[in-house]
Amino acid sequence: MKVLAGSGTAVSGPLLRKLQGFGKLEEADTAALAIVEAGTRLIPAGTDLICEGDRPEGMIAVTEGFACRYKLRANGARQIAAYLIPGDICDFDTSVLNRIDHTIGTLSGCRVARIGPEAGRELRQRPALARSLRKVALVEEATLREWLMNIGRRSAVERLAHLLCELLVRLRAVGLASGNSFDLPITQIDLADTTGMTSVHVNRSLGELKRAGLIERKGKRVTLCDLPRLVELAEFRSNYLNWETRTAA
Repeated sequence: MKVLAGSGTAVSGPLLRKLQGFGKLEEADTAALAIVEAGTRLIPAGTDLICEGDRPEGMIAVTEGFACRYKLRANGARQIAAYLIPGDICDFDTSVLNRIDHTIGTLSGCRVARIGPEAGRELRQRPALARSLRKVALVEEATLREWLMNIGRRSAVERLAHLLCELLVRLRAVGLASGNSFDLPITQIDLADTTGMTSVHVNRSLGELKRAGLIERKGKRVTLCDLPRLVELAEFRSNYLNWETRTAA
């Protein structure tokens, strides 16, 4: 199932906060983003928003829930290459492509807006907004490089520690973390497909972090109980997210 357009109740907040974090926006820019946020649709978990091989259909904005970019092997094995959390807007440059080389799907129930090509061009014609959108794309690239380091050079426990530190910074930036706690509405299978581990290994590694007093998880709520030690374990530096001056762990 694909989302071809958005419609629904206004959802204010994350998208505007995210883009304002990359530079001052004009009043007309914030008004344009308010229109985007008002045009969201509630999408259930497990829905593909765009599939590998599709033609580009504009940008996607997420205002609630967790979505992801992923690739599938022929045997069905999935590798998640990015999380799209509230406030994220993606596919800034895909209009220049003939086909999309990955799939974007929801990991939880999400509110999503599709920004069509014409509307996307209008947003990019606004200088301040275009700069913020370009910075978003550059941060996505930097985050992917950090995830490659995670899978290639960090241990299982370090991978999860780093991912949790990153999510705290990203969710703080859009006002969706309380202290060192945040909702993580994804499964251990999702975490496994993100970190290149099995779900059993993820469970074991999360248990190790919990026994060390570094994290606590109650339902979907995760608390980073000893953030300095977790940051040290993960060798986490938030500079690649470009929000370190406001929200760094």
